[in-house]
Amino acid sequence: MSCLLTIDTSLEMASVSIVKEGELIGIETNTAQKDHAAWLQPAIQDMFDKATISLTELDAIGVVAGPGSYTGLRVGMASAKGLCYALKKPLITLDGLYVQAAAFQKSFPETGFICPMIDARRMEVFTALYSFDLVQLLDPQAMVLDEGCFDPWLVEQPVFFIGNGAAKYKVLLKSANARFPKWTISPVDIARITHEIYDKEGFANLAYAEPMYVKAFYHPVKANS
Repeated sequence: MSCLLTIDTSLEMASVSIVKEGELIGIETNTAQKDHAAWLQPAIQDMFDKATISLTELDAIGVVAGPGSYTGLRVGMASAKGLCYALKKPLITLDGLYVQAAAFQKSFPETGFICPMIDARRMEVFTALYSFDLVQLLDPQAMVLDEGCFDPWLVEQPVFFIGNGAAKYKVLLKSANARFPKWTISPVDIARITHEIYDKEGFANLAYAEPMYVKAFYHPVKANS
């Protein structure tokens, strides 16, 4: 028996949801990425009001920790940690690349490899590689794409490239084993995986949890005049 809040502000579409006893009972989304910070807290309150549930009924809070938009990741993590601290609830941090792979594996019982890609602008993506039983074969990383990046795996089995960064790789890659399915992760997937981690008591350290940036974030520095 559990009641969980999930938060994802890592990508273009942000979402929050309530999962009670494994069932999704509330959801709010926002597609204006620049508005995620202003949207998040009111959306959480509205969702709980509609579901007639109090925040105090929560058993844990899950947040997609990254990779993705630097600002979005900070917004989501700060909100999740603040609520956990105030409500004295455990925190669950989600690797967004793993979440995409696990959600795709649930929807498409195929064979091969799963390669989630999150757009990092230009020809760069945040990516990782998983077997179809979700063994991580390539660590999460920032990668500048070229045609040969995944040759060692493409010669063996099909590789399913998914996520919002996959489309720009499709124009480069000509391998017969490259697959680019029409698939998008949904808040339902995030809620389900959060619930699975909760059941395993996969809680993060609230004091030390931080966004999963994958690569360093640099602030531009202006030269003194």
